[in-house]
Amino acid sequence: MEQWINAVLLGLLEGITEFLPISSTGHLIVLGDLLHFDDSFSKLFDVVIQLGAILAVVWLYRHKFTHILATLKSDATSRQFVINVFLAFAPAVVIGLIAHDFIKSVLFSTTVVGWAFLVGGVVILIVERVAPVPRFERTEDLPKLSALKIGLFQCLAMIPGTSRSGATIIGALLLGVARTTATEFSFFLAIPTMAGATVLDLWKARHDIVNSQWTLIGIGFVVAFVSALIVVRGLIGFISRHGFKWFAIYRIIAGATILAWVYHLI
Repeated sequence: MEQWINAVLLGLLEGITEFLPISSTGHLIVLGDLLHFDDSFSKLFDVVIQLGAILAVVWLYRHKFTHILATLKSDATSRQFVINVFLAFAPAVVIGLIAHDFIKSVLFSTTVVGWAFLVGGVVILIVERVAPVPRFERTEDLPKLSALKIGLFQCLAMIPGTSRSGATIIGALLLGVARTTATEFSFFLAIPTMAGATVLDLWKARHDIVNSQWTLIGIGFVVAFVSALIVVRGLIGFISRHGFKWFAIYRIIAGATILAWVYHLI
């Protein structure tokens, strides 16, 4: 029962934080440490339940995706959307396959998360001030090279605590993408990125997972999906009104608190 409760708590945290620029992985690592849910299975669990949150985006944008699939052959705009998402996804495939084991064994630590939170918060505050005037209002409007560059920014999120959505959004803002469009593009890019990460991790662990662990994954997956549905619905409106400043402030406070805890200052 304790493990089921842990799965619910972690799934809820994942769904709430996945699309906010505050790092869902970082939060899962810290909460996992607090719950003593920090073994090799926990790393697989953290990745797989992220796909539950990603499927919330698939559901919420289902009409857009259905339209794109239906008009892919006849509409240049639909093709450009798919090309841009693919180009932005490609760097994560290459770097992820090369560095996957190193990232999981070395970088998945509370200390790394604390520093990434802190530095990422400062970077967001700076970018909010220096970002150029937006030139691109739709994902389909992005030049191919800009989409590829955004994908390179996303790769920074392989450092736990950086935030996949945060790195994607910051890169897009610096390249002249409007705030709401940058946020939506981070949603779309999450779909192939997290689906790929989930498939890779499940394949590597296919002989090690027992039935009780599948149950925990299922619980976390469903809770992440439901909670992400709620968060994504309101996120675009919040960002259009308030920007990313409050997320940056939260990151700085959280990062400083985590580091103070790690270094036994509190």
